[in-house]
Amino acid sequence: MSPPRSFALIFGAQFLGFGAMMPFLPAILADGGLTSGQVGAVMAAGSLVRLIAAPLGGRLADRAGDVRRVLAAASLIAAACAAGYGLAAGLALLLAVQVLHSIAVAPVVPLSDALAVGAVRAGNFDYARVRAAGSITYIFGAVLAGQAVGWGGPRMAAWILSAAMVVTAFAALQLPATPHEAKHAATGSLWAPLREPAFRRILPIAALIQGSHAVYYAFSTLHWRAAGLSTGLIGVLWGLGVVSEVLLFLYGRHFADRMGVRGLALLAAAAGVLRWSVTAATSDPAVLVAIQLLHGATFGAMHLATMRALLGLPHGLSARAQTLVASGVGASMGALMWTSGALYAWTGGTAFFAMALLCAIGFILALRIPD
Repeated sequence: MSPPRSFALIFGAQFLGFGAMMPFLPAILADGGLTSGQVGAVMAAGSLVRLIAAPLGGRLADRAGDVRRVLAAASLIAAACAAGYGLAAGLALLLAVQVLHSIAVAPVVPLSDALAVGAVRAGNFDYARVRAAGSITYIFGAVLAGQAVGWGGPRMAAWILSAAMVVTAFAALQLPATPHEAKHAATGSLWAPLREPAFRRILPIAALIQGSHAVYYAFSTLHWRAAGLSTGLIGVLWGLGVVSEVLLFLYGRHFADRMGVRGLALLAAAAGVLRWSVTAATSDPAVLVAIQLLHGATFGAMHLATMRALLGLPHGLSARAQTLVASGVGASMGALMWTSGALYAWTGGTAFFAMALLCAIGFILALRIPD
């Protein structure tokens, strides 16, 4: 199997599993006998564990040299833990499953990105196009899980995730070995990427712009329902955002080449200022349909800018850099989701203006990126 097809399978499998599991994890925990308070606590524990486990997994992969085998091992452990969601009940067991699964799954996506970045260096294929497989299958995963859950209950989503992680491990092992893996095995600090100016520049920008999606992810559905929009229309709005992201990944290579890291980051920041300001100002369906198409810029362009910035780092830092970015964005998203609850309760839809402000700060920081 060629590297592009292997990476498409890796991203497609893992995001199909995530798309299946994420909407139904609270229902699985409730089905296991947890109260609403316990569900929140268990999910929060998983988020905290992932912030720590991801960079540690990146350090392990850089030290080992063969990132493929670390990714495959993490995916297989995550598959076994996902099966635990389908079998366990009670607070103690489900908390243990959540913690163990979070440790294993935390480095899976960033290590996949690290391998893809290394393959792009060696083979000059289009990262964005293979990454689009994940965006597409995420939607299919949610639809598939919805059907399976209707037939067999919420724990069916856990079995889909488990199978997806097994496929991820298989596909990782099909990748060709990097010719100089042993030579590039790293021995430096976990924080070694922070010594690189390109990494220090891109990390806060990614945290701000990706984090600015917090109010959208947490409260846009509630906000639009309160404004009188139907659930069907809201589903269409969310779908349009994903479609614009997929189109950028599939067909935007030449555009991204022309823009470069600086241009992509500036585009993402400017689009965020516009998108969140308009979302704060109106719930007119026609306007929202148009503005949702900016998701390809606010999320997609920023993701591509980050990957291109990390492409320029020394090979031996790749896994740590990817996992540190993932943890930085995750920490930003978690903190902003936590604060956005109080902000939305106090200000309603005008909370989106705060997210526009974050993007404006990101725009100023992006101006410092060299052409």
